[in-house]
Amino acid sequence: MKKLNCILLVDDNAADNYYNQYIINDAGVCNHIQTAINGIEALAYLRKAGEENQSESFPKPDIIFLDINMPKMNGFEFLAEYKNLDERLKSKVLIVMLTTSLNPEDQKKAKAFNEVNEYKHKPLTYEMLKEIIEKYF
Repeated sequence: MKKLNCILLVDDNAADNYYNQYIINDAGVCNHIQTAINGIEALAYLRKAGEENQSESFPKPDIIFLDINMPKMNGFEFLAEYKNLDERLKSKVLIVMLTTSLNPEDQKKAKAFNEVNEYKHKPLTYEMLKEIIEKYF
């Protein structure tokens, strides 16, 4: 399996972030795992990652695992703002909605965003991670 540089977890649930980090670390598929607890933090992270001389502190993510329900800025609000980012900040970033939502409307809404590559249900599994990396990288 290809090794990625960075995965960004965007989720307000500390337990989910801990579990996802465990799965990713155990799989050994990336060098850095970053977290943001809402869309605002995720956008700030991406902007920092695009600045010169920030690649060590803020490595550009290869994959963003994005939750839907978060305070301050949810996943859909993040996607609406993400669309407006400079193309160099978005290039080659894979976005996977990773959510507990079983609502078909959420899945339909997610698929309406060209930026969303996959819609998956929590929890993240080793098999799911392997499948995504093999499919896109």
